[in-house]
Amino acid sequence: MLIDVKIPSPGESISEVELTRWLVSDGDFVEKDQEIAEVESEKATLPIIAPESGKIAIVVEQGMVKVNEVCCKIDTSFAGKSLKTNSVGEKNDIVEKETAQVSNAKAEELKVTEQANEAKSQNVKVTPLARELMHEYNLSIDDVIDGLRRITASDVQMVREALSKTDPIANPTNPTLAGERSEDRNRMSQLRKKVSERLVTAKNTTAMLTTFNEVDMSRVQEIRTKYQSDFQQKYGVKLGLMSFFVRAAVEALKLHPMTNSMIDGDDIVTPNYIDMGIAVQTPKGLMVPVIRNAHTLGFADIEKEILRLATKSREGKITLDELNGGTFTITNGGIFGSMLSTPIINYPQSAILGMHNIVDRPVAINGRVEIRPIMYVALSYDHRIIDGKDSAAFLMDIKRMVENPEKLLFGGDDPLKKLIGL
Repeated sequence: MLIDVKIPSPGESISEVELTRWLVSDGDFVEKDQEIAEVESEKATLPIIAPESGKIAIVVEQGMVKVNEVCCKIDTSFAGKSLKTNSVGEKNDIVEKETAQVSNAKAEELKVTEQANEAKSQNVKVTPLARELMHEYNLSIDDVIDGLRRITASDVQMVREALSKTDPIANPTNPTLAGERSEDRNRMSQLRKKVSERLVTAKNTTAMLTTFNEVDMSRVQEIRTKYQSDFQQKYGVKLGLMSFFVRAAVEALKLHPMTNSMIDGDDIVTPNYIDMGIAVQTPKGLMVPVIRNAHTLGFADIEKEILRLATKSREGKITLDELNGGTFTITNGGIFGSMLSTPIINYPQSAILGMHNIVDRPVAINGRVEIRPIMYVALSYDHRIIDGKDSAAFLMDIKRMVENPEKLLFGGDDPLKKLIGL
């Protein structure tokens, strides 16, 4: 029986996707629930799963396809036959193929070695007599070079002078350019096109402004060093930086709810929950999976959720539900070495927190100069809904709670003030 396999729908508003690659070839035998292809939409990458076992016949090639269009057919009458036919009649063929592959591999290796020697012989000057002796004693150019005396400064200078006469890079007077002038042209993926549209929308729609501050990471580094082993042993994940900033952002958003709001027409919508978007760089582009109800999670739950979502994003298995929504976003450019940046708001949200790399810097502590691990943080915000005073206060609260993590237990307040009732 022939079964039609259709292009899956990634969302209600999407009618066309890109079939990025087939994971099987036409005529292959596939098993039930096997991934046979990948499609990419403007929101996510989705696998196409074989509904039954059988022989596959590919109907459409890679490229843009319509949702619910038939992409291949599976003939279930071949189900289970591939292994049986191979088990007896094809065993000898397999052995012969493997033997042939080994022989071919050896031959290819010899061919590559000969080609390498030929290439080297074109660059290394060898006299006819020397070449004859090398052939007689079965020596390669590498064997001869390895057996030479040590290289002296005069040898290096001689080679330098010889190369400068012909090398266009070493000889700046030579106007000839090395190599070809060429360019690659690749089609932009649906995901990257959608990200581009959202970034341009954010720039053109919002009154975006960025404020900065610096955070002393000494206490966080001290806590991570002291408790890392126990934390990892108990929860199975590492205690990272992100959990400190997520928890600090949650408490700061509670104190400044406008930062957790967004504009909808003439209304300002302020959710009574916090869904935290975490920007993740993947091979297919930037994705922002969402940690749902971040205000209810502890450090271990945050770290586990970040690891789970980041892994699914990089493997291309993230779902639409895990990407949609979000009331606030955190992005960490520090993992790429960024010292400072102005992150773009994840529209229609109203603010985004940017983390950066940690660098030892001289700072004044109680009238003395000390070296402390400092991170610059940035808050980009929509000035239509968030005032400058509120943005600066939000960032100051982030700074206070990261520099003094004990305050996270008391909603950002000083524990001693809580103790004495202030």
